[in-house]
Amino acid sequence: MVTLSPLQEAENAVRNKELIVYYQPQYDAVTNKLVSAEALVRRRLPDGSIALPGSFVPAAEETDLIMEIDWNVLEQVCCFLKKRIDAGHRYVPIAVNFSRRHIGETDFLEKLCRTVDGYGVPRNLIEVEITESAMMDGAYDIVSFVDAVRKENFNVAIDDFGSGFSSLSLVKDISANVLKIDRSLLSGNCENEKERIVLESIFDFAHRLKLTTIAEGVETREQLGFLRTCGCQLIQGFLFAKPMPEEDFGEACSRRVLDEESEDILVSQAHANVRSLLMEAVFMKYPLVIMSNLTRNSFYMMAYENFSARTCPSTGVFDELIVHGTSTMHPDDRELFSTTFSRTNLLAAHARGEKFVKVVTRQIGDDGIYRPVETTDFFVKNPSVDDVLVITLCQNLSE
Repeated sequence: MVTLSPLQEAENAVRNKELIVYYQPQYDAVTNKLVSAEALVRRRLPDGSIALPGSFVPAAEETDLIMEIDWNVLEQVCCFLKKRIDAGHRYVPIAVNFSRRHIGETDFLEKLCRTVDGYGVPRNLIEVEITESAMMDGAYDIVSFVDAVRKENFNVAIDDFGSGFSSLSLVKDISANVLKIDRSLLSGNCENEKERIVLESIFDFAHRLKLTTIAEGVETREQLGFLRTCGCQLIQGFLFAKPMPEEDFGEACSRRVLDEESEDILVSQAHANVRSLLMEAVFMKYPLVIMSNLTRNSFYMMAYENFSARTCPSTGVFDELIVHGTSTMHPDDRELFSTTFSRTNLLAAHARGEKFVKVVTRQIGDDGIYRPVETTDFFVKNPSVDDVLVITLCQNLSE
């Protein structure tokens, strides 16, 4: 009997059409609803048994054979989605892993679009998943690669984040919209204080960068509970579901929600994520929120949604912010606004012990209409510094 090398085994798997796709569902961390999935390659052996990817993928990754395997998986995913769509059955977006070798593939984007469009599958149902190690590979222009994929309306995920020497700068520069937290960061039941701090920090910066977060390898209720407190959005792991063949995944899609009863959201979301719920309530009344440091003459806009005017810069010099704000006011209100919110006047008010400064003016909106706006500057204190800090809340009184 001839013993084949792992690479030969991989070649045989492709040649004999033995590759099949398993799907691992991804569930909403709070509602337990199945909202997406990851496609994982498997090999069906001649005797009917299923071989895990570890037996053939690593060898394939050393050659261009891995690209053929990835395209094969995409084809099967598109075929599955096409059948669900045509039958009127429920379907969800599916992530497909692509090796770093694709980044140097000159016709990658053309082939991706041609394959997905050929099945009539909406592009936003396919998520291109690139590992963190590929992101760190200096041999390719990963930023341009991801930008090009995103411009074609595909989602892009950074997979295995935290498994290597992660570059936060790279994550900042890449236009990916999904961040998958590697299972290696979830040891035991998240009882280690340093581990918890690291995870909380990752989720915090991910949310501020507006990245959808997915935790991989979740296996215990304790892990789930902690991830909920961090505001983790999606859960993938054996606690909810193992990778499953197409037929079983189709049934899971139709079932949509896990059989178990969901926990009370107010309990499962405490403590850290309650802050985001609180801010959401604040933004309902005050759609424009600005943090300012009068001592350092700087500001940072926390949110800017559903307000009357959208031309305000998001960060910069406080004095310039007031000049800009004054220019958007009704001519009769400009002096009142500029005088009230000048740094000189605000610092004097703070020195007198005042808690806030408030004024109502008329501000022009993007539609050219002036509307009454109440602007309130609250003086706040950070115990770590002596700077004079201000939180500005702006409310459109005409709504």
